[in-house]
Amino acid sequence: MYLDTAATTPVDERVLEVMLPYFSDQFGNASSIHQFGQIARAAVDSARETTARFLNCKPGEIIFTSGGSESDNLAIKGVLEAISCQLSAIRPHVVTSAFEHHAVLDVVKELEADGKIEATYVRPNREGLVEVADVEAAIKPSTVLVSIMYVNNEIGTVQPIREIGKMIERVNRDHDNRIYFHTDAVQAAEYFNMDVNWLHVDLLTMTAHKIYGPKGIGLLYARKGTPLKHQIIGGGQEYKKRAGTENVAGIVGFAKAVELINLKESAKISKLRDRLIDGLLNNIPDSFLNGSRKHRSPANANISFMNAEGESILLNLDMEGVAASTGSACTSGSLEPSHVLISMGLKPEECHGSVRFTLGRSTTQAEIDKVLAVMPKIIKKLRAMSPLK
Repeated sequence: MYLDTAATTPVDERVLEVMLPYFSDQFGNASSIHQFGQIARAAVDSARETTARFLNCKPGEIIFTSGGSESDNLAIKGVLEAISCQLSAIRPHVVTSAFEHHAVLDVVKELEADGKIEATYVRPNREGLVEVADVEAAIKPSTVLVSIMYVNNEIGTVQPIREIGKMIERVNRDHDNRIYFHTDAVQAAEYFNMDVNWLHVDLLTMTAHKIYGPKGIGLLYARKGTPLKHQIIGGGQEYKKRAGTENVAGIVGFAKAVELINLKESAKISKLRDRLIDGLLNNIPDSFLNGSRKHRSPANANISFMNAEGESILLNLDMEGVAASTGSACTSGSLEPSHVLISMGLKPEECHGSVRFTLGRSTTQAEIDKVLAVMPKIIKKLRAMSPLK
């Protein structure tokens, strides 16, 4: 039973089917001018148009990358390096949240440590939500970039991106330096409105493997006119913003995965998620939901179990045939408490027993009921062994 779709999803069979020809039969380099290359180029162009329609943007505003982390790096470093020459008299200021994915958070921290920028890390409230007023209060005359994730990858809370975007547009009317707005929307694409104009964003990150597409392919939407310096040098691909031979099979698969997104599935998944949350909280004492119940991804249930250690819970679940996670998949090997939960004000002992269950298209009620049957026994056993009991 796979309840870890926030880490990655399986490739949909329909996605794999459209990808297969581009591994061997239609193997051309999309930069070649002969027939083999032009077939590949046509496939890339078609995929770019598909993803652009999904985001309601122009095809020329889509930059294909190797995934979400590269897209986040390109957005943040690309903007800051592109405008640095215009800001010789001041140090650029960046506003982000304290519970971003590490692909954003660590980039900002590294640039700050190198003395290249100033940064403000807005803390979410206890519900795991970033307040628009707090973002606005963090803006300085030297602010040039705001980066706030759409859906948190650990606790699944949905941030007010549209409202933040509209606020930044208002602030920009009287701001000396234009503020650009980026959102990491990796966890949002499967369930939420991704229209970049409705969201009022300048930059947006997506990746395929969170929406039943292949790993190793992502994109960065960059609104026309947004300054962006390339981070990978060596060719003129992707409008000279990202060098490297295009991953044609991956790009084609990405576009097909986008086509298969069906927002109507949210209601079914939400119902199963609520069954899981209510069943666990009602049957396991000293357990609580992390993050807002209302403003939450349909797929995410992040719950802390006091006096039980997260990694031990996962191992016991795995022996029962249930795959889940604790914290982010990128840091699941760490014994440090989740930076997401710490930023919300939880104590370390409240963080260590957190488990993230993330549902998907194939999740069934029988699977949820299996979790509800085994979890009370697992927690009871671990608490009996815990020195904190």
